[in-house]
Amino acid sequence: MLQSNASESATASSLAPSELLKDELNQVTYFYQLIVEFFANYSFQLVGAFIIFILGYYIAGKIAKVVLRLCEKQKLDVTLSKFLANTSKMVIVALVLIVALSKLGISVTPFVAAIGAISLGASLAFQGLLSNYAAGFNIILIRPFVVGDTIEVQGVKGIVKEVLLAYTILIDEDDVEITIPNKHIVGEVLHNSKGNSLLELSVGISYSDDPVAVTKLVNDTVISIEGLEDKNKCQVGISEFADSAINIEVRVWVPTTELFAFKYKANKAIYLALAEQNITIPFPQRDIHLIKEAS
Repeated sequence: MLQSNASESATASSLAPSELLKDELNQVTYFYQLIVEFFANYSFQLVGAFIIFILGYYIAGKIAKVVLRLCEKQKLDVTLSKFLANTSKMVIVALVLIVALSKLGISVTPFVAAIGAISLGASLAFQGLLSNYAAGFNIILIRPFVVGDTIEVQGVKGIVKEVLLAYTILIDEDDVEITIPNKHIVGEVLHNSKGNSLLELSVGISYSDDPVAVTKLVNDTVISIEGLEDKNKCQVGISEFADSAINIEVRVWVPTTELFAFKYKANKAIYLALAEQNITIPFPQRDIHLIKEAS
């Protein structure tokens, strides 16, 4: 009895690996036949969809280059030109992809619905970023300022170095880059003085000196300084009759990149001109009279 049980278990153990191998071979054969049948039925569709996508992508690149050349010919902003070219390429590639998928018999309706849902969620999640892009597009389109202009917005002043869709980069007199999100520019009070900045200087002279003659002397001194582009815009006059001095004020427009350099040169030149003519620059003083009470 024991011998018969042992022989049956040995036979079962010897048949188990062969049965497993047979099942695996059947599965491989099934998948092989499935792949062969798929390529036999859809090979032309696959080749056609691939060719359509490659040709469409090539044509999209060509059209993008044409759009970029047209924008450059119309002297549009570089950022706006690249944005229009890239947008046209993306739209054409998306249309070509839809045609290629329909060639395979794949319905694009679920994809369109999914893209719409994803776009809605992304717009809510990146609302601040999208508002910056919208403001940047508005700046590029309306052009309230261009690269090289001197602008002041939100209490920040500098020369425009680059205008991007998301932000604008300024450079101040210390060559420090300032990045301003575009949503903080559009809709705000914007000062644009082009490539120049207003420099205001003030110097006090004694009441014993002739302020009219000093005004002419200071005006001649300032307009003779090298680097002043428009000498006709230089304004010099009496600004205040202060307690200890008559204040002479200077208002002159200078290139923003030379603002502080011109300020230092102007102050030095004014001081030397006043010293040469023996004109006094008084310091604040106050007379005190002591009155003794009668005993």
